[in-house]
Amino acid sequence: MHTGAIDPPGITWQRVSPKYVTVRVVQWALGNLAAVLVLSLPLVLVLAGAWAWPPLWVAATVPAAMLVAALWRLALIPRQVRAIGYAERDDDLLIRTGIFFQRTMAVPYGRMQYVDIGVGPVERALGLCTLKLHTAAPGTNARIPGLPAAEGARLREQLAARGEARLAGL
Repeated sequence: MHTGAIDPPGITWQRVSPKYVTVRVVQWALGNLAAVLVLSLPLVLVLAGAWAWPPLWVAATVPAAMLVAALWRLALIPRQVRAIGYAERDDDLLIRTGIFFQRTMAVPYGRMQYVDIGVGPVERALGLCTLKLHTAAPGTNARIPGLPAAEGARLREQLAARGEARLAGL
């Protein structure tokens, strides 16, 4: 993936765990399969003869289009996970996300108010966590999903210590 336009030179990116693909697929399945089932209800009712409207082609096209879009999003999940990265620098933490719409965010250690770790049921089962960085400005809050639990704990302590050191120096 070409990210030269937004990446600072000389950065070695740390990747999130490949197990995070499983978390994203479970999230995809819960959301998209439910949507396809709900959107298929008019088709079932039209085929059963309980509804005369919408026309059969409309009742079939809507869930089919949703299914195609959902499968496209499913195919992108592994690439999206590979595109998530972070790098610890002397004065800030860089976080990179996105494949189509790429974003690189720099969070200065001195701006961090607290660092939080969140774990959902699927993440817990896979030994993963999400690191959340909270700053004074809501627009600069950041998160790194899909970290191995041990790396998340290490990073939380490291970032909290660096943040306190920078705040003490102000």
